[in-house]
Amino acid sequence: MRCSLPVSSRRRILCVFPAYTPSFGTFSHAYPLMGGVKAFMPPQGLLLIAAYMPESWECRFVDENIARTRPEEFAWADAVFVSGMHIQEPQIHDICARAHAAGKPAVLGGPSVSGAPEKYPDFDYLHMGEIGDATDRLVAILDESLARPDAQVRLETKDRLGLSDFPAPAYEAVPLKRYLIGSLQFSSGCPYRCEFCDIPQLYGRQPRLKSPEQMCAELDAIIAQPGHPAVVYFVDDNFIGNRKATRDMLPHLVAWQKRNDYPLQFACEATLNMAKQPEILELMRQANFMTVFVGIETPEAEALKGIDKTHNAAVPMYEAIETLNAYGLEVTSGIILGLDTDTDRSEQNLIDFIDKSAIPVLTINLLQALPKTPLWDRLEREGRLLHDASLESNVLFKRPHDSVVSSWRRAIAHAYAPEKIFERFKHQCDVTYGNRIKTPTAGKLTATNLRRGLILGFNIITRVGLFSDYRKPFWNAAGHALRKGQIEAVFNMGFVAHHLIRFTREALRGEHNASFYAAKAAEREEAGRRSWWENARRRIAPEREAA
Repeated sequence: MRCSLPVSSRRRILCVFPAYTPSFGTFSHAYPLMGGVKAFMPPQGLLLIAAYMPESWECRFVDENIARTRPEEFAWADAVFVSGMHIQEPQIHDICARAHAAGKPAVLGGPSVSGAPEKYPDFDYLHMGEIGDATDRLVAILDESLARPDAQVRLETKDRLGLSDFPAPAYEAVPLKRYLIGSLQFSSGCPYRCEFCDIPQLYGRQPRLKSPEQMCAELDAIIAQPGHPAVVYFVDDNFIGNRKATRDMLPHLVAWQKRNDYPLQFACEATLNMAKQPEILELMRQANFMTVFVGIETPEAEALKGIDKTHNAAVPMYEAIETLNAYGLEVTSGIILGLDTDTDRSEQNLIDFIDKSAIPVLTINLLQALPKTPLWDRLEREGRLLHDASLESNVLFKRPHDSVVSSWRRAIAHAYAPEKIFERFKHQCDVTYGNRIKTPTAGKLTATNLRRGLILGFNIITRVGLFSDYRKPFWNAAGHALRKGQIEAVFNMGFVAHHLIRFTREALRGEHNASFYAAKAAEREEAGRRSWWENARRRIAPEREAA
């Protein structure tokens, strides 16, 4: 549904999504291999807002991961809407400054401002919380006047719009062919309360749901666009947050795939205890789910207790990973270093886990405290929140900061040494890929997929197989996959490993931060947008910035 408020004015809304800072999980080094891919995944939030606006209001969308907003686009707009995560803070401020330079009111919503509105004093309007009554108040204000307010206006959602009333995201506003993967939402919220996670505070602990019919209609919209991504990621906070609802929805997804000759592969995020749900896992296999991101965080059982994540130990960890692999699901894992329970053995325990679990992709980060989390509140009480942009984290670790960072460096160097990562992909060929269903070729034999496959194959053979210094372990793993008839695995391991190896080498040279949310990376991004003179002045007189 759209906003039901009667409006008297026609407005032009420009929705701008800020660029991401490079990370392990965005696969930016793989884009040049793909032929036309420029960004990771379309943002659901802004596309939803665009679809909710009154029918008489015109909306345009710019993703600055694809292209920077042009001056004429700001000139076209009556108001500029922005959304983003904490890691995008410098880019968010930059968009606001450009909107104001064009004389346009700037509106900010999304997870970052909802968690820490005090970070954004420069915006005219702050929309805190999900789509709902605050969104309607914003529409009413802009319908009445486009003048920038004398003081910042904060609008906080008290009555959320039910997911069953969500409009379909405005997929037609974005060039889906420019994205590595597509995005889809079935549920919002997570019943668990992991100490470091802000999801329960922002979106609630009782998962709210779309209907299966809504979800299938959105899939229809995705595949209707020529050149759509071949993989769609469920952005649900926890895909099995409501197990019964997931179990009831999956048969509809299987039926949709069969009806359309399986045009898509799926991925999602869930807790490791999904290994206890064989019925759900079999339905996911039938629906063509390929990957599940699991926040394993640490292989140490005592550490899981310390961060309120004992549900990860509901099934022995290695057994759970083997179970997921048995249903054709390749596990991707989030890992955290710098926990209070870490010891001198934690680094080696992690390295042993990487080797034994054979999980190919692990996003290894330092602990970072986010606003509106139990971790933030505890560290604030203990006086252990840091605000030093020169550090890799805002947490005062119990171990020396430099020791924790050194452990991170050694861990990623081990994980993404070419021989190690390709050996883990070989293991997946043996235990995971062969367990996936065989899908009809009709849904995959499209002109777009053929073109995409030829470009990707050529680039992998040349850039990885011929000219890289890791071509030998690549061909070793590729030969192993080909002998099993797993051609698609060669493409997958080629472009994934290419990114991870390249990104790791940059990180070890100090070009990237050790935490996805670290202020150090944000400051580096902001500095890159300032003039040489401004950066020099800040180094000479930093006290002026604190004033």
